[in-house]
Amino acid sequence: MTKAYLDNYKKRHIRIQKFLIDRFGRRGLSTEIKFDELIIVISKSILLKVINFLKDDKDFQFKQLIDICGVDYPNRLDRFEIVYHLLSLSLNQRIRIKLSVKDGDMVPSIVSIYEAANWYEREVWDLYGVIFSDHPDLRRILTDYGFEGHPLRKDFPLSGFTQVKYDDSEKRVVNEKVNLVQDFRSFDFESPWEGPEYNSLNAKTDKE
Repeated sequence: MTKAYLDNYKKRHIRIQKFLIDRFGRRGLSTEIKFDELIIVISKSILLKVINFLKDDKDFQFKQLIDICGVDYPNRLDRFEIVYHLLSLSLNQRIRIKLSVKDGDMVPSIVSIYEAANWYEREVWDLYGVIFSDHPDLRRILTDYGFEGHPLRKDFPLSGFTQVKYDDSEKRVVNEKVNLVQDFRSFDFESPWEGPEYNSLNAKTDKE
């Protein structure tokens, strides 16, 4: 990208920032520019208003929803961050919107604004357990029927709770509880060549 293009890109960022602050104030909304990208941090109470404004305002026209994803910060009070990426073809501009919610809080669905949000919100629900209110069909999309838990939460065990396999005796695919030879959930991640068991074995060998 040329310097002139980047300068114009930043000017549009500043313009969008000013419009949003003028319209919604600083209560429940803050903005920052990181890595040449505009980030808007909002509260869930104004989510629909802000996204509607960005999509329909003639000066912005963020008509395309690129993605919705989740981030898990288990040590934070507002544990989950929901991230929206929007694109304006008329401005050749991208924007990132973030909001944080507690575990168990509901987030307003934006399916009524962007139909593409349907599967994205289902994915966030499936993998993180964040519920979207007024979603028309909030059910799992990546994991299987009867799956327990939400696998992208940081506290989800690496081995999961169930496994799927083909049972030759029953001639069908079955779900069963995970039964590992070693306790993978409390696995000792120390190197076997440096861990306590190896060191104690070496000590015995040296004595002999």
